[in-house]
Amino acid sequence: MSRSGGGRGGVSGRGGRGGGAGGASSGGGISFSGREIRDLLAAWLALGVAFTLFLDPALVQDLLAGSVDVAGVGAVFGVALLTVGVGFLLHELAHKVVAVRFGQVAAFRADYGMLFLAIMAGFAGFLFAAPGAVVHRGRITDRENGLISVAGPVTNLGLAALFLALAMGGPGILEVIGSQGLAINLLLAGFNMIPFGPLDGRKVLSWSLPVYLLVAVPSIGLALAVFVF
Repeated sequence: MSRSGGGRGGVSGRGGRGGGAGGASSGGGISFSGREIRDLLAAWLALGVAFTLFLDPALVQDLLAGSVDVAGVGAVFGVALLTVGVGFLLHELAHKVVAVRFGQVAAFRADYGMLFLAIMAGFAGFLFAAPGAVVHRGRITDRENGLISVAGPVTNLGLAALFLALAMGGPGILEVIGSQGLAINLLLAGFNMIPFGPLDGRKVLSWSLPVYLLVAVPSIGLALAVFVF
């Protein structure tokens, strides 16, 4: 997810956050501030915990009973970090790379309230992933803002294809990683293409209906096919 400074001449972040969007030189190379690295790590770990709780419902009961299979939990957590981590980090990096390409000052900012909610949702047995956003500021057009926004979901679709190939490689740990990576990346792509609130889909739709449909239809459709049907 990305958050723009607003209109064509906007220089302040959404909700007054734009002034904190450091970590990248306008029109230059990609760099990361200490705060940004901490935010990325915190979001990655929190999502790993949330997905572990969701994928292993028995873990919640074991925690309440005071009996946990450390090795088993560690394996599930490791796979969650690998699959969620790759999908989440590359999604946000795609936003940042394109934003910097268009001369924006951009940085990821974690939403710690949402991260806590994601973990609590995992305890309750359902998924919720809104860890934060790449905040960018500077002069920008609707087209550029749309391209920044669509970069994340398109990256997840590409990753889903790679994980699908991994899942088809045969039984074993690679199949587990591939299947989980496929599902998570389809979820990230589909969720972010919903045209609502601060999600990527709303900004893409406000720029171009054809581009929105081209990305949203497979993203949302495949996510529903995996998690609902």
